[in-house]
Amino acid sequence: MKYCPSLFSASRRLTREVVVGSVGLGSTHPIRVQSMLTCDTMDTAACIQQSEELVAVGCELVRITAPTVKDAANLEHIVAGLRSRGIDVPIVADIHFKPDAAFEAAKWVEKVRINPGNYADKKRFDVREYTDAEYTAELDRIRDKFVPLVALCKSRGVAMRIGTNHGSLSDRIMNRYGDSPLGMVESALEFARIARDCDYHAFVFSMKASNPKVMIGAYRLLVARLNELGADWNYPVHLGVTEAGDGEDGRIKSAIGIGSLLADGIGDTIRVSLTEDSVHEIPVAQALVREVSAAGGRPAIESGLPTAYDPYEYHRRDAGQVNAQGFTLGGTDLLRVALSKEQHLALQNKIQEGTDPGEYRPELVAEELEVIAVDPRDTASVAALHQETHPCLVTVADRVELSPVHAFRLLAAHLDPRHPILLKDTLHPEQPPSNALDALLRSSAVLGSLICDGIGDAVFLRNEPAPGAALRLAYNILQASGARIFKTDYVACPSCGRTLFNLQETTARIKAATAHLKGVKIAIMGCIVNGPGEMADADFGYVGGAPGKINLYVGKKAVKFNIPEAEAVSRLRELIAEHGKWVEPDSRAGQSA
Repeated sequence: MKYCPSLFSASRRLTREVVVGSVGLGSTHPIRVQSMLTCDTMDTAACIQQSEELVAVGCELVRITAPTVKDAANLEHIVAGLRSRGIDVPIVADIHFKPDAAFEAAKWVEKVRINPGNYADKKRFDVREYTDAEYTAELDRIRDKFVPLVALCKSRGVAMRIGTNHGSLSDRIMNRYGDSPLGMVESALEFARIARDCDYHAFVFSMKASNPKVMIGAYRLLVARLNELGADWNYPVHLGVTEAGDGEDGRIKSAIGIGSLLADGIGDTIRVSLTEDSVHEIPVAQALVREVSAAGGRPAIESGLPTAYDPYEYHRRDAGQVNAQGFTLGGTDLLRVALSKEQHLALQNKIQEGTDPGEYRPELVAEELEVIAVDPRDTASVAALHQETHPCLVTVADRVELSPVHAFRLLAAHLDPRHPILLKDTLHPEQPPSNALDALLRSSAVLGSLICDGIGDAVFLRNEPAPGAALRLAYNILQASGARIFKTDYVACPSCGRTLFNLQETTARIKAATAHLKGVKIAIMGCIVNGPGEMADADFGYVGGAPGKINLYVGKKAVKFNIPEAEAVSRLRELIAEHGKWVEPDSRAGQSA
């Protein structure tokens, strides 16, 4: 199966056009950026104001949750208010659990998002075997519930997103395909087949997950399956890393997942999901599109070359080991961080002066590494490496006219697997990004996507000149890509009208109480839409159960219910201690990553 023409050059996937109000998706249209309101859908004035604010910063589609029929009906007034102000931004209704709400919303908006995992199913985490007859009967039941919505959307010219979430796959899908990218893809295809049977084609797909590796694998598998199904399955794709979190971590996770797929030519509309005010998502999305687009247009590279990795399932490249400045690189050893000699010296001086960088420690000095730099297109230079009797640390030479992602993929494909690889975030250090956000996104998209491909044994980050910021960014990219866990990992959803508590304030309180817990993963979910499913990828979960009430999870199992919000953070701390993962903050001071 192939999901793009070549893994070694940029070529945007050509899709059919899907029109959403006044905005075209796919085909030759630019990649669109969108966001979602955080206020109560019944607060018409607030919804109009937030929509105006989003449009003012460049948002091209505005999504609004419709958790009930009553909320869905109020979309009429929100849309009317926007249109009366001359704002024609398409409105997307976000639906979970309620087919009736979807049907009502489709009367007023330009697009409806449905989640196949909960549109016609309830998730109980039941374990059972479905016979083929039982499975077919379930699909017939789904068809009966879904066809009326498809017919209404078709008659009104309303578009649709069939949006699978890793955290909310149905029990039926889970029992047949498991908690996997394949399950995510098949869940969406079941609904797409029903839509196509109705001769309805105005839909896009999405495959969201909070884990960038899962998200990347699911989207690649989706596009590969669409390619197998035929040329008329060329539907546009919406990209997003769900529950990415806030601050630098949220931006890094989004850049890794979205950036990797954009580099492969996949993606027609994107949302960067941050646990922040929605207006902060748009500049990040715009910068990400700009950064990845700037890396395209390189010369075409051979497409028949075998890959050095499985693009649908993560496996780290099995390299030999070399010793470098007191560290071992390659094999199953940790990915190490290289900085310039100047940056390394500045950080060492700070440490000697008593300034503790915490979990971040400078490791390799790039200029002093014994590393061989080659042009991966130069077969003679690569062949010479094959004659070496011992493993050598290898990297791509600077100023090779390829994007870094494609250059390092090509190097990994040509290179004898016994040689470990030093990744670089740029091959043109003389052309630094214009600002800190662009540097963060560019480095994350390059290094993170390669690490998620299983390529790389050390990283050399050069886009960020400030020593402390460069070191922190390098470690945070390793953390977000799952390569090296050195601090607490948070999965935090963006706020929306379903949220049952203030996500930004609560996330800050939880981080203040738990940020010292190295390697513990905590999920913070405003409601149960994705909460229980995403708990499976977290050690502990803090989920809104009712207004003012919190449910606490261990894995995907709720263990404490209806805790008053004022007590919930301390009760979470107690739960972590009950499971032997709590340590006092001062007991971790001075430890290295």
